[in-house]
Amino acid sequence: MTDSVLVQRVMALRSHRAIWPLLALALILIVDWIISPNFFEIRVVEGRLFGNVVDILYRAVPTALVAIGMAIVIGTRGIDLSVGSTIAICGAVIAWRIQMGDPHIVILFMALGAGIICGMWNGLLVAVLGIQPIIATLILMVSGRGIGMLINLLYGGTDPSFTSPLLQGMSTGSFGFIPMRLFVAAAVFLGLWLLIRRTALGLFVESVGGNAAAADLAGVRAKLIIFVAYVICGFTAAWAGIILTADTHTSDPVSVGLYIELDAILAVVIGGASLSGGRIYLGMTVIGALVIQALTTSILISGLPPEYNLIIKALVVLLVLFLQSDNARQTIQRMVSRGAK
Repeated sequence: MTDSVLVQRVMALRSHRAIWPLLALALILIVDWIISPNFFEIRVVEGRLFGNVVDILYRAVPTALVAIGMAIVIGTRGIDLSVGSTIAICGAVIAWRIQMGDPHIVILFMALGAGIICGMWNGLLVAVLGIQPIIATLILMVSGRGIGMLINLLYGGTDPSFTSPLLQGMSTGSFGFIPMRLFVAAAVFLGLWLLIRRTALGLFVESVGGNAAAADLAGVRAKLIIFVAYVICGFTAAWAGIILTADTHTSDPVSVGLYIELDAILAVVIGGASLSGGRIYLGMTVIGALVIQALTTSILISGLPPEYNLIIKALVVLLVLFLQSDNARQTIQRMVSRGAK
């Protein structure tokens, strides 16, 4: 391989959207290793893998599930601020129906159905009524946790606990030493990836996000595509709600999934997508979720006072986004070139 070909490949790699999130993730893990020399140690305890890397993957699952649904909505030039409230509603439905004695497999589908209904509500407001996405989803964001608390009160409970071998097995169980929730997340991701990349839906979503009016003129039913995008986001948020609710085996609408919508949006943006829509990057969105969780783990193991956690997290995320900016990189290159002269 000649030097010119090698340089061309390096330049092509540097311009690839995935390189900066991957470099950020690698750098965070290296810093973790410096802080804690045993950071990459993985061991088997009671038939299950344990270790910091496994913990990052384990705890990133809810955010990643929400983020891949959010990526579809953002691809249509929308936003969904209600995913945390959707999680709260799904958790309340799970605890309610378990108290009522329904079969747990039926409860699983009821929780998914609750998430889909939330997505349909948002899709109705945005696609049919034409309300701006940030306002339309803010309605459910504000009211959703109250709906969850009302569902709890239907049977006189406050933050009711429950036991479900099926649901808790999907969240905290393991299969062949590997946490079961990783298989659940992989299955949801694969199904959504096939839907987006192996059918026309992905192309339709990106065309609507790029220019909804032009997509309509080309025969794409933009309103229907936007509606479907919000339903998918509700569906993935429901899976996150199942995982989080089964993890704590209680319905806590006030705090479950609190601010997860912000982490999900950050994961999508770190993954290289733009809030102006038109592009969907599911794989890089998952990398963005891993960056956020790895950063959270770094702050915890560093022993820094909790007051600094959010500030450091915001600064690192800002740095990653800065490096992703074409304008910022061009400015740095010009400064380096002038310094070299």
